[in-house]
Amino acid sequence: MTFSLLLNGRPASGRPRPGQCLRTYLREQGCFGVKKGCDSGDCGACTVHVDGMSVHSCLYPALRAEGRSVTTVEGLARDGALHPVQQAFATAHAFQCGFCTPGFVMTAAALDHGQGTDLTESLKGNVCRCTGYQSIARAVQACREGRTTDEQLTAADTVVGAEDVVTGRARFTLDRPEPAGLLHIRLLRSEHPHARITGIDPTGALAVPGVHAVLTHRDAPALRFSTALHERADADPADTRVLDDVVRHAGQRVAAVVADSEAAAEEGCRRLRVTYQPLPVVTGPEHALSADAPHVHPGGNIADEVHIGIGDIDTGLAEADHVLEETFRTHRVQHAALETHATLAWQDDEGRLRVHTTTQAPHLTRRRLAEVFGLSPDRLHVTAARLGGAFGGKQEMLTEDVAVLAALRTGRPVKLEYTRAEEFTATTRHPFRVRVKIAARSDGTLTALRLHVLSDTGAYGNHAPDVLRHGCANAVNLYRCPNMQIDGWALYTHNVPAGAFRGYGAGQIAFAVESALDELAHATGLDPLALRRRAYLRPGQSAPAVTADGLGPVADHGITGCLDLIEDARAHHRAAPPALPGPSWLVGEGMAVTVTPTAPNDGHLAQASATLRADGTYDLRTGAPEFGSQATTVHRRIAATALATTVDRVHLRQGDTDLLAHDTGGFVSTGSTLAARAVHDACRRLHSAVLDAAAAHTGTAPDDCRLNQDTVDCGGRPLPLTSLYETAHQTGRPLTATATCDATAVTLGLTANAQWIRLAVDPATGLVILLDSVHAGDAGTVLDARQLRGQIEGAVAQGIGTTLTEDLRTDHRGRVTTQDLRTYPVPHIADVPRTDVRFVPGTGELHCAKPGSEAAFNPIAPALANALRDATGIRFTTLPLRPDTLWARLRLKEPACARPGVGRRPTLPGGERQEP
Repeated sequence: MTFSLLLNGRPASGRPRPGQCLRTYLREQGCFGVKKGCDSGDCGACTVHVDGMSVHSCLYPALRAEGRSVTTVEGLARDGALHPVQQAFATAHAFQCGFCTPGFVMTAAALDHGQGTDLTESLKGNVCRCTGYQSIARAVQACREGRTTDEQLTAADTVVGAEDVVTGRARFTLDRPEPAGLLHIRLLRSEHPHARITGIDPTGALAVPGVHAVLTHRDAPALRFSTALHERADADPADTRVLDDVVRHAGQRVAAVVADSEAAAEEGCRRLRVTYQPLPVVTGPEHALSADAPHVHPGGNIADEVHIGIGDIDTGLAEADHVLEETFRTHRVQHAALETHATLAWQDDEGRLRVHTTTQAPHLTRRRLAEVFGLSPDRLHVTAARLGGAFGGKQEMLTEDVAVLAALRTGRPVKLEYTRAEEFTATTRHPFRVRVKIAARSDGTLTALRLHVLSDTGAYGNHAPDVLRHGCANAVNLYRCPNMQIDGWALYTHNVPAGAFRGYGAGQIAFAVESALDELAHATGLDPLALRRRAYLRPGQSAPAVTADGLGPVADHGITGCLDLIEDARAHHRAAPPALPGPSWLVGEGMAVTVTPTAPNDGHLAQASATLRADGTYDLRTGAPEFGSQATTVHRRIAATALATTVDRVHLRQGDTDLLAHDTGGFVSTGSTLAARAVHDACRRLHSAVLDAAAAHTGTAPDDCRLNQDTVDCGGRPLPLTSLYETAHQTGRPLTATATCDATAVTLGLTANAQWIRLAVDPATGLVILLDSVHAGDAGTVLDARQLRGQIEGAVAQGIGTTLTEDLRTDHRGRVTTQDLRTYPVPHIADVPRTDVRFVPGTGELHCAKPGSEAAFNPIAPALANALRDATGIRFTTLPLRPDTLWARLRLKEPACARPGVGRRPTLPGGERQEP
């Protein structure tokens, strides 16, 4: 039976497989702009046009497309010109990682004029995890108004690779033809939270046609390692095996089935027979600390602990006029990056093992795989394409080890791609329980601060020590308080593992401490902003908690600058009372401020190299792949400036262990800080080398030589760079330079972020709407204001989601019950307000750039909680702040002083409290 359709204006044939959806069919036709983000119709990344109508191709049977015209993002441009929507998205910088962008472009391109008037309705079927939607809204609105280009923009203002992203040409991990003989891996996972495997019978699985191998703990290396990736290899406990004979959480990998197709591998998993010996279970961090708790690992249940003491707490409490104590709890959330974890592994023609994977750290992945499998690092070649979001979740080795094991055992190319449901069991944010005791004089001067912190790292300790230490230190590092005591424990439980997540522990503890400080403002009768001016560090003062290296970050004008910006913006917004949906809605405002060090303290190394090419342009090599930070653009601009050329003459390669000797990878905004410095230094060295070579070639004094776009002016005589390359090539001395930036050699400071929010609450339903949002960012020298604004808008959106709606739920056995993006409600465009982003003025010098997007996430939860306190008079101490939680608390006891439409001030210091 024949099958045909018109694909991007050209005939296509090849009958789909039974039950095949249009998404996978189109990707097999080479249309890699059609993305997989959910497979349940919830994210819109797979949107295409069928006879002009936009559809989610993951839900559309491929057979239904017979005889129809199908257009993907690759076919939207005509006659070499971008479609107006594509041009608008490129001009407005309406993307970051770019994974969702083809879907948004296709949805927007199908809108008629009437549909485009309400974007919250028209774009509700598409999800973006990076941008916060504001740049997307600007792009679509500009297109409706016929403004698809910006006359004020120059070539230097454009995002590198923008055209590739909006046309679907940008390649992510699995956007490549499958190699011949590719095998697919599916994983059998445990239903038990804690059990010993007593037997695995592979007979049924091996009988499935197409199944080649069943891999179990008997096939896996005995070496224990950490899935976390850090420059310091011993930063995390080595407690994990590729496949283990003891499972420690529901959903842990038990066996891998390798087959010709995913369907055969899944059927093989269903036919595996595993017998277990159930073992006692540790349900939570409090239980883990109890004397009678079973051990999750042989060494006990403490993955790490931290104790920081300054002054004398009892003295500080005695000096106080107000003492407040409360316990706060944060919940388990997930990164929900639209591109799931995936790895391709195969042996190349030279006998090297190729690993192409979703990692933020190719060199660290290679190092860890070499250790686990006893291989020489030279035998491993690790590469990473553009990543579809990360947020710390791809600072983890989750699929690479199984893929390498399967490739070594079968001798065939293999692929392991996580489903959305598997992502929810892979890695999460650490849930925290924080008990805060804070004391102050009546004028707001802090006299004592005590924290008791429990972090639930789950079954394995990946990132547990650093998340605990980073969180404890940075949640208190902006306070001037002579008496502090912080005691924290990262604890093993039989819950799903936690790992690196945007904010790295600081957001969880900031929710507690900034909420407690706000409560102190209520108790003292001080304006929350005025209290913070008294409580926070002054410029030049050292933070109270030192790093692991014994370094104490020093405050500059950033904290004060953020407060100034928030105060000014608050006055502006207060002058315009908001329109409310109804007369009974309660209105409140809240703010929070957080800080984080300007560089990581894990020995991070960023390396870059620059080389003159034969055509007179330049090669630039960096370590980390692009994952939405737009470091790609920043690095090329820095290189172009340092080499006196244009961005288009700088050719960037990245994310490949063959390019550089070593690079830690892309973590915590290091692309705009450490890696940017390495790029600058390498290009300045190459600049000097080119001038020296030109001077020697022409007999001109080096001081009389000037580098131009394609020549060197040697005392008035132009020497083409192509000629200089040829001379250098003939002498065997290529013009190249390398530079490394070591985080430990960088002066450690603090970067501050402040958030102010005004919201309204419906007492009848608990529904919250966000009326105003202002964010002040202390990013030092802002290398690209438009991009950084988008990064901050995305951080605010993610913070709103993880505070109000997102909740990774488990049952009484610790099994994750959240299976898709429909039951894990990340923010959509209607859920995110416009954020007024303001920057503290920097010095204008490259070396003064500070982290921007990572730290912006941390103050969102406490700012929201403080606004709710102002609106309702109730201190909510447990996240998430879902409508049902708010409604129940509001119904339980209406504050006596509550009056609709104004902020609430309780009659009793401390207000009503939500029971944990």
